[in-house]
Amino acid sequence: MTENDENDKKMKRSNPNKLKLITFTGAAGLLGLAVSFAIFAFKSHKDKSKKKGLPGCDTVRVNLSAKEILDLADEIISNSTRVHDAVALVPLNKLSYENVVLPLAELEARQLPLIQSCVIPKMLSPHDNVRKASAEAELKIDAHLLSCRKREDVYRVINIYAAKGESIYPEAKCYLQCLVRDFEHNGLNLTATKREEVDRLRNEIDELSLRYVQNLNEDSSCLFFPEAELAGLPLEFLQSLDKIQNKEFKLTLESNHVAAILELCKIAKTRKTVAMAYGKRCGDANIPLLQKLVQSRHRLARLLGYAHFADYALDHRMAKTSTRVIRFLEDISSNLTDLASRELSFLKDLKRKEEGELPFGVEDLLYYIKRVEELQFDLDFGDIRQYFPVSLVFPGILKICQDLFGLKIEEVTEIDVWYYDVRAFAVFDSGSGKLLGYFYLDMFSREGKFSQSCVVALQNNALFSNGACQIPVALLIAQLAKDGGEAVPLGFSEVVNLFHEFGHVVQHICNRASFARFSGLRVDPDFREIPSQLLENWCYENFTLKLVSGYRQDITKPLVDEVCKTLKRWRYSFSALKSLQEILYCLFDQKIYSDDGVDSPTNQESSSKGLPVVEGTNPASCFPRAVIGSEATCYSRLWSEVYAADIFASQFGDGHPNLFNGLQFRDKVLAQGGGKEAMELLTSFLGREPSTQAYIESRSKYSL
Repeated sequence: MTENDENDKKMKRSNPNKLKLITFTGAAGLLGLAVSFAIFAFKSHKDKSKKKGLPGCDTVRVNLSAKEILDLADEIISNSTRVHDAVALVPLNKLSYENVVLPLAELEARQLPLIQSCVIPKMLSPHDNVRKASAEAELKIDAHLLSCRKREDVYRVINIYAAKGESIYPEAKCYLQCLVRDFEHNGLNLTATKREEVDRLRNEIDELSLRYVQNLNEDSSCLFFPEAELAGLPLEFLQSLDKIQNKEFKLTLESNHVAAILELCKIAKTRKTVAMAYGKRCGDANIPLLQKLVQSRHRLARLLGYAHFADYALDHRMAKTSTRVIRFLEDISSNLTDLASRELSFLKDLKRKEEGELPFGVEDLLYYIKRVEELQFDLDFGDIRQYFPVSLVFPGILKICQDLFGLKIEEVTEIDVWYYDVRAFAVFDSGSGKLLGYFYLDMFSREGKFSQSCVVALQNNALFSNGACQIPVALLIAQLAKDGGEAVPLGFSEVVNLFHEFGHVVQHICNRASFARFSGLRVDPDFREIPSQLLENWCYENFTLKLVSGYRQDITKPLVDEVCKTLKRWRYSFSALKSLQEILYCLFDQKIYSDDGVDSPTNQESSSKGLPVVEGTNPASCFPRAVIGSEATCYSRLWSEVYAADIFASQFGDGHPNLFNGLQFRDKVLAQGGGKEAMELLTSFLGREPSTQAYIESRSKYSL
């Protein structure tokens, strides 16, 4: 799931005193004794802390000690228990929105930043004891939250209130439906016997998923090759490999070894051997596991009232049904098949020229795509890196987002952070000057830090019953490198990644939903990546690349037009082939979870689309995305990319920030949050339903 500046390009720093004039608090005056207890508890903990946080955001605490984390976790659990107890004890003849729904909604809004204050240190703190305390606190809080969603007494009150059909405003009604669904997905609407079966199946699913992934992680398979069969691989790569007594090199089936072989090795036989071994990993163990896992997920879904697991997974996503997902994938596939066939023919011709009449297999794709890039694209990514120092790229991204979405972003100084190079920024509406939110920036890799780039919600937007509001706070975690204390210029892929992650920051801060449940990044998962995919599109536009590359004293001008155009062509090179391969895996995922079988459709369907295959392989053995994390939803990344392409082409097609359309997108889409149907929001913004056409045309436009 993801930023410095320099000399005359420095960001204008904000005045902390000015920010302190704006008061935001999570301590709302709620109805009921339990909620009064909750406010008192949170305030008392806040008053103990002398650390200086973001102005107006006292509940976001980024630098707690190990003891403070554990104490706060206990306080969160105690506080939450009191509120749930109070809701459970409301007399059934006196149920109302104010004493059933509102206390839970406002508890959720206030406790999120406190929970994150406990949990985030395990990802970022430089201190071992703090990371350990944070991990311990997370386990305790997770167990408590799960127990809350299984409380029959609370469910009974909520369900009876929901059945009254009291007239409440749409976002509140949506929140009430979510509360009911949370309980019913844990089987609270079932008999005791069926509920036990739900718990048993969930435990079984967790166990099977873990075993599947462990099998892949612990796989020690390896292959041995003499140096002659590894021709084309860099010397430093060969030097990193173990050698056995007969001088052969040992290759593992870890992804970094496999990728190096498939991209760089000149020997077709070696590529095929590695591809076959990689595609057959853990087959004897994992295929039966996946069969059992799919069956268990189907049984769970049917207990919960769904026809199959795909229906369960898609019920509250934009796609809605497995039929619609498959139609979406097949539509793109059928429109790209001819182009993919032409791309494949081009690669086959190149292989014939270089290797003779050897058959072309899937193991040849990466190698010959890379060969075409070397032959046709005059791109030296090492040389391009000099144009992208962090001190120019990050202000460039800020400028684009400010110009596009009507924002004003200023750095906030003299506040507590967990590491010396972490920075914080305030985001204002450029028209009214209203403070919209904050974000922290933790950009550089270091020991003990979480190893992935992502954006994390520290606090969500929320409105309280007494009129107070809570503003969003985000955290962007990146993994940029330093050399001798100085930031290393960015590779182009890192620039793209920063655009992507900053799209999540904008999305989080511009979300103005009244309920924390629908604020920040708590939106339809099929929609969540669309704003970031949309922002990625600016990376490949000439003027944008020039802006983020900026000017250097040792470079007379920014990135030249020709390089910008070449990067755009490079982005779409063999994109039809790449898309079809992705679609085949998405179809496999979708079909196993809308049917009882786990037979691989990939080889048969690959052949029908003219794609090469590796005989004897089966994605069922080594496709963890379909097992944990994206089960029945592997299509979602492509879904976001396709609809982001439509939005960009139709509303921002010239690649220049269009403030009018940007504000429309911010107000009609981002600001609405997850309390409204994402498809309705996009349809309202576009004036029609989103289309796959722009995605398909972009692949054709830059074809070879």
